[in-house]
Amino acid sequence: MTGPVPRRGGLTHVTMGLGWDPVRPKMFGRRGKDVDLNAAALMFAGTRFVDVAYHEQLTSRDGAVRHLGDSVTGDGDGDNEVIVADLTRLHPDVITIVFIVTCYTGQRFDQVENGFCRVTDNVGGSELVRMRLDSAGSHTGIVLGKLRRPHQDWDFTAICEPIWAQHIVQAIPQLAGYLV
Repeated sequence: MTGPVPRRGGLTHVTMGLGWDPVRPKMFGRRGKDVDLNAAALMFAGTRFVDVAYHEQLTSRDGAVRHLGDSVTGDGDGDNEVIVADLTRLHPDVITIVFIVTCYTGQRFDQVENGFCRVTDNVGGSELVRMRLDSAGSHTGIVLGKLRRPHQDWDFTAICEPIWAQHIVQAIPQLAGYLV
């Protein structure tokens, strides 16, 4: 993990990236079960969940947060799933965005080949946090970090804590402590 120094103010456009390698063939060319990881950006007004961008809803209702497409195998180099957020366009009630990763197919992160997730400041060009998924051990979810707008400017704080969740529905109740 890099970070977790909070980035104070001035953030306007950020990207969350998630990458992993596909399952390699085992003996006799047979493959194991594909790994399907999911990136999500969950939006909150105070402690109330109000919107999301993830593989089942690619764009937030205000259009400010977009998931650029679902990878179900990890094929390809670099980021397999990407979420972009234009913080200048977010609904004014949204004061927190939490970035999470879950394993939809149920594998633990220590079973995922070369898995990583990161958040970058698109304007400044810096990586705000990068985490290897295997550091989350035997869990199926991770809270990567959060954007928070306590006043006018957006701050980012790396969290990098594992949770048990294969889907955002299972993750939402576990996020309450990160919203204060």
